[in-house]
Amino acid sequence: MNIGHKIRDLRKKNGLTLEELASRSEVTKGFLSQLERDLTSPNLSALEDILEALGTSLKAFFNEDDKEEKIVFKKEDVFIDERKNEIVEWIVPNAQKNAMEPIKLTLHAGCKTSLMTHNGEEFGYILKGSLLIVSDNRKYRVNAKEAFYLSGHHSHYLYNPLKRDTVFLWITTPPQF
Repeated sequence: MNIGHKIRDLRKKNGLTLEELASRSEVTKGFLSQLERDLTSPNLSALEDILEALGTSLKAFFNEDDKEEKIVFKKEDVFIDERKNEIVEWIVPNAQKNAMEPIKLTLHAGCKTSLMTHNGEEFGYILKGSLLIVSDNRKYRVNAKEAFYLSGHHSHYLYNPLKRDTVFLWITTPPQF
């Protein structure tokens, strides 16, 4: 691997001059020039500073798999699991390996989720319908175009009190599904 050439490509991709990158990474312009021409090698600390200034990490920089991280997900990427009380749509496939897990959940009329307690947090946005959040024996109503945010440390469940489905985006950290 030509470290210098790869750094030069990243610098140009980021639209930075040698001077700008040198200033951001606290190395000299001359050192960067020599590095980009593979005339010198950086120590680990300098390389980390340069890569940070370029918006990447050591792991990503040395990953020989040039497969780009997918950041846009389309309808054909969604995985749907139809269950008795709900329809779970994984709108970001394999999100359970990430720090947070966004899903689209359709909770059928009169149904509720299981009682949950976990380390983490939850965020939801009601697209259609209404929910009751039951947490520590208190009830909170959330309607369409409203959001909720709660700590998973409190035992809770979500209930659809309507005679029609409720659809909402639900983001949990750590992943729960």
